[in-house]
Amino acid sequence: MKRIFCAALALLLLAGCAGEESPSSSTPDTAVTVTDMTGRAVTLDAPATRVVALTAADCEILFAVGAGDTLVGRGTYCNWPEEAQDAPAVESGAGTNLEEIIALKPQVVLMNTMAQTVDQVEALEKAGIRVVTSAAEDIDGVYTSIALIGAVTGHDTEAADLVADMKASFSDVAARAVGDGEKTIYFEVSPLEYGLWTAGSGTFMDELATMLGLKNVFADVDGWAEISQEQVIARDPDYIVTLAMSYGDGPTPVEEILGRAGWEDIAAVQSGAVFNADSDQISRPGPRLVEAAEALCDFVYGPDTSAEAA
Repeated sequence: MKRIFCAALALLLLAGCAGEESPSSSTPDTAVTVTDMTGRAVTLDAPATRVVALTAADCEILFAVGAGDTLVGRGTYCNWPEEAQDAPAVESGAGTNLEEIIALKPQVVLMNTMAQTVDQVEALEKAGIRVVTSAAEDIDGVYTSIALIGAVTGHDTEAADLVADMKASFSDVAARAVGDGEKTIYFEVSPLEYGLWTAGSGTFMDELATMLGLKNVFADVDGWAEISQEQVIARDPDYIVTLAMSYGDGPTPVEEILGRAGWEDIAAVQSGAVFNADSDQISRPGPRLVEAAEALCDFVYGPDTSAEAA
């Protein structure tokens, strides 16, 4: 950037000597300026061709907008799509390995406010790497992240198309849902053995509940929150969605919930309405939330047979 400034200054002086009008700006025509989700203005000389994505959702978005070929490094949990794993993994989160990232020579690092620190941002910027931060907690935030990553990589049109497709798919899910908001659903984000956590208001899971014509049984809780067994039992949800993963030994996540002591009188347990969702699809603020919504709709209302009928 310093060299660009010096070159522009030289041109300005030469133009003054020749009596010609000086250029008004040294910013290249190819420059891209975005405002990330922390309100920081980030300017690139051109759309990024070398990107490190530290969060799984941002990595998925990168591929979904057609910019997967820009990925030169990924965070530990960036495992989808499969070709993303061709890029080298770097430590992310609190233990982010900045040296590993700098060695990959990216123009841009995509990171999330929940996983990274201000000090990490400053260190990367000092090394000449631009940092673009996402902070999606609801579906509108996902749309913003998609537009942001599309702009950074020069895939604005593809990003806009992806958002339009997601909105159309969510509308289709909502059209299938016939619930009137009376039935309740409980999202178990963290299983009992690790301490129960759930999704409250202001989260995309809460929005999925509304989309399905259901009421989030913890809608009165703000964001992602720790709860107790007693609270779940008292609220008696009609549906339970668990994000726990099955490792092949012992009971499945659904079986574990159905067999919990003290939970036998919960409506969802009595009817067997317990669903083991794909944890990656439903927990990542990215394009695959559509697939999560469709799977939940199938769970609550049965598979969509409209395509077969047509």
